[in-house]
Formats: sequence, C-alpha cells, structure tokens
Amino acid sequence: MLIRVGTDLPIASSEITPRSLWLRRRDFLGAGAALGLGLTGVARAASPYSTDEKPNSRADITGYNNFYEFGTDKSDPAAKAGRLKTKPWTLRIDGLVDKPADYALEDFLKPFSTEERIYRMRCVEGWSMVIPWLGFPLAEAIKRAQPQASARYVAFETLVRPEEMPGQRSFPRIIPWPYREGLRLDEAMHPLTILATGLYGEPLPNQNGAPLRLVVPWKYGFKGIKSIVRMTLVAEQPKTSWNMIAPDEYGFFANVNPEVDHPRWSQATERRIGEGGLFAKRRPTLMFNGYESVASLYSGMDLRANF
Repeated sequence: MLIRVGTDLPIASSEITPRSLWLRRRDFLGAGAALGLGLTGVARAASPYSTDEKPNSRADITGYNNFYEFGTDKSDPAAKAGRLKTKPWTLRIDGLVDKPADYALEDFLKPFSTEERIYRMRCVEGWSMVIPWLGFPLAEAIKRAQPQASARYVAFETLVRPEEMPGQRSFPRIIPWPYREGLRLDEAMHPLTILATGLYGEPLPNQNGAPLRLVVPWKYGFKGIKSIVRMTLVAEQPKTSWNMIAPDEYGFFANVNPEVDHPRWSQATERRIGEGGLFAKRRPTLMFNGYESVASLYSGMDLRANF
C-alpha cells in the first residue's frame, strides 16, 4: 500500500489503494490509530454479529440524519454540527454503581478493544440504512462502574451546549433538553448493544453523534442517543425524551415490530436510503429488525402494549 505525505508530486491512479480495500486492511492499524482515541484493540473487518448486507455509502450515512440538537431537517446535522467541540470529552457514570466517576473519554476507552460491526438500522419514520460502526460493547463500560444488585435500568443524557448546538436554541419547546434515553439493564448488557466511536474506519462524525453514541440495532433509531455525557444506573424505568413528548407514538422499548404501526403511518415496510429515494421499492420490515437473538429478552411480554 503506497502512502505519500504531501501533494507536491503527482501520483498515478493505478498506485492509489482503493478506499474499499483500505477499509478491509485495518488489521494493519490499531484502533487507536484509526480513531485517534488511544484504544488498545485492533479493528477487525467484521464482527460475528454483522449482517452480510451491503453497507450504505459514507455520504448516505453522514448526510441524512436525525439529530434535533442541530435542526429538524435531515440535512441540518451535516450542515451545522461542525462547530461542536468533542475534545476534551467527559462521560459521567453514576447512580446505583460502586464506582461512580467522571471519565475523560481517552482514559475511559483505553481498556476496551473496538471492532467493526455492520448493523441494519431502522428509523421509526420508515427508512433504513446499513452502517459499519466501530465500537465496543456497552456491557464493558457498565461492568467497569460495578453496578449494584438494585440496578435495573440505564438512563442516558446528551450534551447540552446551545452555543454549538443551534437546535437547542431554536426548539426548546419541542424537546426539553437534555435529550434522554434509557434501556433495561439486560438490554444494555446484550452483546449486540454497543457504544459507537466511529464508522467506516474513521472517527465518528459530529452529525452522527460524536464522540460517543448508543447503537441498539433491534430498536428504532431514536433510541440511539448521541453525544453521550452521562449514564446513570437506576432502579425504576427512566423518562425518555420522545416518550415524554408523545407517549402514544413513541414507546419506551421501541423494538422494531412490523405489527405495531405508528399512529400516523405503517411500520410494515421500509425504504432503504440510497435505493432510489422516495420512489424506491419498499421492503418488508423484519421483527426486531432481523435480530431474532434478542427475542428471549421479551419472553411473556405483550409487545403491542410495550411498544
């Protein structure tokens, strides 16, 4: 692989390593080099949890986002998130844990290895993507704080910095900041649940939730809280932003379920971003977004009532 520093001399196109090949040679790079975060593990080409579906392009993934802290239009995050400062970054872990602490992101990540996981991601609005995330299991972070026996849920909070996140100035009546989310502890500890720090072999872009976001691939996208600054372990089900705003539309669990429609649209089908826009052929929505291994988490539950 030819690497050249500087642009004073021309490079023949035949000498340039294709991006797709470079992304598949990350065993050459430590994850710390790939992410710039001092990670000790090595990013692998694909996790055993990965789908074999073709990922969306980086342009799709970074240009079409929901991140109301920067605006309500899908293009707003890419256009307005550049001002967000992600260094230094501190993550607070507290609540029902034996070792509450404020972790500098670099120090927090050092003990963990990272890997690429190619996940299907489904939005409650009826669109989906396939995204190659870089991250590590959320369970590792929780274990580090040593949860107490009474802990049953994990509550999350997003950064509040309106001078850098213009949506927090423009839409204070839409969402009471900070944005909040939550998982049951067994959901949080499931090996599919990760904290993402990058995508496509690079650090996580600001518009995708830099520097640390939650990824739970069997749930609708609004559960994937971005730019996380706090995780609190609690005994009771925590309040979550969209569930507080519209409880008849956005349930706490938010499991992908084609049999439960949103009050204003069907959830039985979806359109894949990058496959022809609004006129793309829709595909059937899969229960749990196709991640059937999580079904045992909800044994005996009425998934219509607990949507």
